[in-house]
Amino acid sequence: MTDRFCFESLRDFIAYLEGAGELVRIKELVSPMLEITEITDRVSKSLGGGKALFFENVEGSSIPVLINTFGSQRRMTAALGVENFNEIAHDIDSLIHTKPPENLGEKLAVLPMLYRLSKFPPKIINQPPPCQDVVLTNEDVDLTKLPVLKCWPEDGGRFITLPLVVTKSLTGVRNVGVYRLQVFNARTTGMHWHVHKDGASNFDEHRSAGLEKMEVAVAIGCDPATVYSATAPLPHGVDEFSLSGFIRNKPVELSKCITVDLEVPATSEIVLEGYINIKERRIEGPFGDHTGYYSLADNYPVFHVTAITHRKDPIYLSTIVGKPPMEDCYMGKATERIFLPLLKLMHPEIVDYDLPWEGVFHNCVIVSIKKRFPAHAKKIMSALWGTGQMSFAKMILLVDENVNVHDYNNVARELLNRLDMGDGLVITQGVLDVLDHSSPNPLFGAKIGIDATTPLQGEERSIKETPDLEAFPSFEARCIELPEVIDYSIPLKDVANPLAIISVNKTRPGDGKEVAKKAIEGDTEGSIAVILSIDGSIDPKDNSIALWKFFNNVDPARDIVLESGRLFVDATAKSAEEGHHREWPDELMMSNEIITLVNNKWDKIGLEDVTNKQADGFSTKKDN
Repeated sequence: MTDRFCFESLRDFIAYLEGAGELVRIKELVSPMLEITEITDRVSKSLGGGKALFFENVEGSSIPVLINTFGSQRRMTAALGVENFNEIAHDIDSLIHTKPPENLGEKLAVLPMLYRLSKFPPKIINQPPPCQDVVLTNEDVDLTKLPVLKCWPEDGGRFITLPLVVTKSLTGVRNVGVYRLQVFNARTTGMHWHVHKDGASNFDEHRSAGLEKMEVAVAIGCDPATVYSATAPLPHGVDEFSLSGFIRNKPVELSKCITVDLEVPATSEIVLEGYINIKERRIEGPFGDHTGYYSLADNYPVFHVTAITHRKDPIYLSTIVGKPPMEDCYMGKATERIFLPLLKLMHPEIVDYDLPWEGVFHNCVIVSIKKRFPAHAKKIMSALWGTGQMSFAKMILLVDENVNVHDYNNVARELLNRLDMGDGLVITQGVLDVLDHSSPNPLFGAKIGIDATTPLQGEERSIKETPDLEAFPSFEARCIELPEVIDYSIPLKDVANPLAIISVNKTRPGDGKEVAKKAIEGDTEGSIAVILSIDGSIDPKDNSIALWKFFNNVDPARDIVLESGRLFVDATAKSAEEGHHREWPDELMMSNEIITLVNNKWDKIGLEDVTNKQADGFSTKKDN
């Protein structure tokens, strides 16, 4: 077990960040209504993720706001007490390959991590905890005194975005998840847990048992390892507080709540206690989500707050999500690295994997494998689509073991050199993430697997030779000629299957495909193999944004068409006339008024030195 430093509280971590030059204190008065989002979004998209921001003077509240806390690899590794995420992965790998004691039973042989986790169960303390320095109940409960953010202009209201929501099953199994809370009034919020999550499972269990209420506790501002652990994709029934103990190499200290029979981290900055009325639902949303689009309004349970407790001079920990890269990207990269050993335990052929930011974690998985037999790549696709949260993956790309899955330029070359339009593509059906808006149906739809591995004897796949081409004059001339084509790009020309990206001014349903077919008519050399259509407002030369649109907007069954040996991919927004009868969500955009307001006070904020360079996009090799 690696020896790691443990932060006991969020305040300890803040002190560390300040000493390391990783935190900026902002004294200028700022509004939680969109303004903090605009400032933070600029910083989070600066080179390396910028700094953590501590807003000391927030309009309408006496409580300061901490945000972008985990928004860089430096801060995320520090939060977990390591210099590299692989240190934790190594501990898990060592644990997996250590035979557990026989008397612990077969269960530990299936999931040895439970044995290690059992070494650091959370510890309940009896003395008054810091999180109960101040106790507010009855008429004193007032959520409006918290500096809760409205993040994006079309949001349905203010949202608590980084709450650790604690629930228990009827058998007493605890779940800690991060489920956003829309503040409705002084004493109620929405409870936005997706149908696939354990919190929703506990709720369904209470409902099926005919109970009227389910107790809930919400911790805001916990120690960094505990905040991360609440976001981790743990197997059902594994306590997130135990994972935090495993990471910290020290148990998490919990204290009993005052009005509900639940426990929360003793050093939490703010705690909300209360219950959900099982039969009560209310419209929650819209909300600017991590996909870079708004998740749509829908009916969700209502959380009634019976008590607010907090530390003296509490700190409100928040986050914003939206178009990548943002703070959640670095938390997701931690999960990618930490959970690799468990993925390899279930599928030993896997060498490595990568979840690109542009794929918003559930839309794209790149996997390298040790290939041993024909259709081995297809076996791994099917296996991953049946594995935990990998089941939500919309696209899985398989490459050979010698390919660095984190070098996206290299991966793109492997894909475009080894792509077989027929046998190399697998389109199937399965569950999708709740936030996937491309499918005609919510929660399920089409998925695509792409085999870019080297063919073995017995496989029908054929690989084209790379043509000696430096220009595509006929295709380019045709794109310039067509008024519907706003702009075009050919990112990689020296590959067997060149990809062209065109931005299209859609005036009729189906223009995404039809304009692409018109453009390809000019390719007299027959060189363009894949043509990707995006909306006219998008720059096709920005590979990161173009691929983000691809991962978000493409339904593989509807939008990927193979004709005459060419692949047409339509990543434009869809309408009912194009077979998409659900509402298509809006892309996140800040209002001009807020942008101007922030521009005018930028010099006073004191962030001129942290936003002078923009973060690199998809074409850049990411750190691990």
